[in-house]
Amino acid sequence: QVQLVESGGGLVQPGGSLKLSCAASGNTEHIYAMGWYRQGPGKQRDMVVIISSGGTTNYAASVKGRFTISRDNAKNTVYLQMNSLEPEDTAVYYCWSRTGVLEYWGQGTQVTVSS
Repeated sequence: QVQLVESGGGLVQPGGSLKLSCAASGNTEHIYAMGWYRQGPGKQRDMVVIISSGGTTNYAASVKGRFTISRDNAKNTVYLQMNSLEPEDTAVYYCWSRTGVLEYWGQGTQVTVSS
């Protein structure tokens, strides 16, 4: 089992920045990929970015160049630096991890971009 706990969400004005964190605990030695998904109001949950244990990243087109994921393997933590935020980025952001065929999710953290 892997437990994921997110932090760092909140309210920000358009053009602003936020940094999300996700700390993993439990059987973290089996994690080979982590990342972030988001679900906006009335929308499906979509991938934002995934990072492998080797550092390979895959960003959604809508956030490329604005969001940056980083991973601290020693702390079993991933970070999502979000810059140039837009109202369309408003969503609940979920941390995600994968070990073999099992997937794990955090409880989600709300990000609201509004003036």
